Amino acid sequence: MNGSVPVLLTDLYQLTMAQAYFGSGMHEPATFELFTRRLPRTRRVLIACGLQQVVEYLEQLAFTRAEIEFLAGLRLFTPEFLDHLARLRFTGSVRAVPEGTPFFADEPVLSVTAPILEAQLVESRVLNLLHFQTLIASKALRSVLAARGRYLVDFGMRRAHGAEAALFAARAAYLAGFDATATVEAGRQFGIPLSGTMAHSFVEAHDSEVEAFASFLRWHPGPGTLLIDTYDTARGAERVAALMRAGAVSAAGGFVQSVRIDSGDLAAESRKVRAILDERGCAQVRIVASGNLDEYRIARLLDDGAPLDAFGVGTSLDTSADAPALDVAYKLEEYAGRPRRKRSPGKLTWPGRKQVWRRRGADGKLAGDTLALADETAAGEPLLREVMRDGRRCGELPSLPAARDYCRARVAELPPALQLLEEGAAAYPVRVSERLKGLVAALDAAGD
Repeated sequence: MNGSVPVLLTDLYQLTMAQAYFGSGMHEPATFELFTRRLPRTRRVLIACGLQQVVEYLEQLAFTRAEIEFLAGLRLFTPEFLDHLARLRFTGSVRAVPEGTPFFADEPVLSVTAPILEAQLVESRVLNLLHFQTLIASKALRSVLAARGRYLVDFGMRRAHGAEAALFAARAAYLAGFDATATVEAGRQFGIPLSGTMAHSFVEAHDSEVEAFASFLRWHPGPGTLLIDTYDTARGAERVAALMRAGAVSAAGGFVQSVRIDSGDLAAESRKVRAILDERGCAQVRIVASGNLDEYRIARLLDDGAPLDAFGVGTSLDTSADAPALDVAYKLEEYAGRPRRKRSPGKLTWPGRKQVWRRRGADGKLAGDTLALADETAAGEPLLREVMRDGRRCGELPSLPAARDYCRARVAELPPALQLLEEGAAAYPVRVSERLKGLVAALDAAGD
């Protein structure tokens, strides 16, 4: 998928700066780091996601003849520079935290070291890839926490902001703990389990609800889910139970596994449905809820004792509705062997190539992080690992299922305060090493 994305999916200033670097003979190595300046008020922790696509992008980086011809037609670039772009490949190294790693403000999750033209040129797409999947994985985690082990399905493709967003949202949600997606192409590309039900239009297209249910079961092999609230939810549940008592299955083995409720008072309706199904000997049938759900509604439903077994989450997930963007940045921290620091008000950076060290307490829970220079050693485990060297990946990256398992294990280490859904600052200590503080003081004293 990523190979089909044009290199020109970037900001114009990346190319005009690249020409200036080229023309000025600035070819020394530069280190850029990607981090989030501050967390949204509705996030206590973020989940790193999207590294697989970043590595694929960097490996495949190359300008096509058509792209070079387009740039020539802009009359902004010299023939010598365009010749350089035609031969350009990414030759640098990348360090990153593994996908599924929880992280906090000011902690780099990706570090790119390459000749400055290359490291600068890739900024926009790298940000685009890591920002979006991190955004969605961090949102998805909240539904995972709220659902308390219930089955979760990504229903958000139709409200996602474009095809790539729909696919990457499905990937990010699965990594963060969702169980399945309704987006078929995400199943094909990423191996995510697929899950689907039926639409109200299917029920309305038949002359009766019973006919619709029977037709769906007849042609649906294996376990099926029937949508029961098109007309009257309780009556729909009764009809499902009657079909099951009558042994309505298809030649291909279709049977009722679940019923779905998509409207109304989901807590009250689910109680009615559970009672009807149980009274009629259908206690094994699960109840799925959908319809403008988010982590807050899921938590309230379960707090109210709603007998729900699964949730379909759509719009709020794929748009990260309560926090639709992260204050993520990709900033120069070192060039030609010298640390660099941005001192703009509200946008200060920590200079130099860095590492994040993570400590755990005796109970196995996260106890605190240290932001340090890359050549320092601090207590705990270093989070940034080398994933590319000389433009090539250092071995295979974990598969999506492995990254999902890794995320689950790391989330289990979060202190209880970081697993709350309520707004509030992350109650988690991130300290800065004394050497890094000293470097800041020295650079600030020296001026620009």
